Order: sequence, then structure tokens, then C-alpha cells
Amino acid sequence: MISQLRAAPNQLTLARLLFVPFIVISLVEHHNRWALALFVVAGISDALDGLLARVLKQQTYLGQYLDPIADKLLLSTLFLALSFEHRIPWYVTVLVFSRDLGILIVSALLYATNTLRDLRPSIWGKANTAAQVATVFAVLLYGVW
Repeated sequence: MISQLRAAPNQLTLARLLFVPFIVISLVEHHNRWALALFVVAGISDALDGLLARVLKQQTYLGQYLDPIADKLLLSTLFLALSFEHRIPWYVTVLVFSRDLGILIVSALLYATNTLRDLRPSIWGKANTAAQVATVFAVLLYGVW
């Protein structure tokens, strides 16, 4: 496990997790440029960790779980913070959380019944994440201008 933590892609993922509170603090304190800049850096680190994992052949079991957790934590936290700041309607945040909760419940049931063991991301999941990232980016960008 420690050797997996030392892998460069996993360290980038852990760094992305550290960005979350700083982005939220920037949002709450109305430092829109900082929030946007940190969000962009977090996005770059997300792209970079996947690329590094493939190029350096450092794909790890830990990374398979840690990367989507970091993505969900970042996006879910930002949707909540933006809703509290009245920048995104609450129904959008509820839809995002409802979808994720539904996927979690169905996956847990399928896993518990030994029906499903392969939980690789689909193109639809990636498209959904891209839409969420684009939404958060657009709202943060709008706050800067």
C-alpha cells in the first residue's frame, strides 16, 4: 500500500484532494479568481495523473479507487458550496447527488449479490463528469467576470 502511495499519479490525486478546502474557502470569501485558478490546477492534475499512470505504467489498485473518489469529492463539494452561495440552483445539486447515490446503491446491491464485479467507468459516466466539470467551470468563470 505504501509503495502505491509513492506512485506519482497517486500523489497528484492526493494533491487534488488537498485543493478542495482551499477552493471552497476561496469561494466563500469571494476570491473568485483564486477559486477558478485552483479549480483549473485541480483539473490539470486530474488529466496529468491519468496520463502519468499510463505512460509510467504506474496504474495501481489504490489509484483505481482514489482517482474517482477525488473527482467526486471535488465536484460534490463544489456543487454544495456553489448552491450555498446561491450560484447554482439547489435542484441541480440535488440531481447530481441523487444520481451518484443511485449509482452507489445499485452498485452495492449488485456487488453484494455477486452479480457485478467489474466497475470500470463507462463513456456515459465520463460524459457526466465532463458536464459537471464544465458547469462548475462556467459558474466560476462567470464569477470572475
